[in-house]
Amino acid sequence: MSAFIHELSDVQSNQIGDGTRIWQFAVVLKGAKIGRDCNICAHAFIEDDVVVGDHVTVKCGVQLWNGTRVSDNVFIGPNVTFCNDRYPRSGNVDFHAEGITIERGASIGANATLLPGVTIGAFAMVGAGAVVTTNVRPNSTVVGNPAKELVK
Repeated sequence: MSAFIHELSDVQSNQIGDGTRIWQFAVVLKGAKIGRDCNICAHAFIEDDVVVGDHVTVKCGVQLWNGTRVSDNVFIGPNVTFCNDRYPRSGNVDFHAEGITIERGASIGANATLLPGVTIGAFAMVGAGAVVTTNVRPNSTVVGNPAKELVK
């Protein structure tokens, strides 16, 4: 089954996996790679140097900036913010993108903010609204600002 690309989206990439659905007003730039059976919801933006694995959900209002790597079976909730510039300034000629890595099976709750360079470990859970400033261990749950691991 080929990918479904809504007529009101702007998909420039030809590297979209079978069964993936890209909804209205989503933008996918030319170099982006998106795997099989993904769901890219309305108003998502995916830059050139982004790789999305198989069976990934990217909910509405998410922007994936250059350097972002998303493994298989990841859930990214609505309006999650990915940051790739540690020192953002308009017109910064010394800009250095720091990608974010989301490992297999991780889930990121709505409105969470992920700072540059962090890795979210496999099967980790990031609570809604959390501000992730450091790496998140596999199989852990983090919440709050700054995000802290919940102890079971």
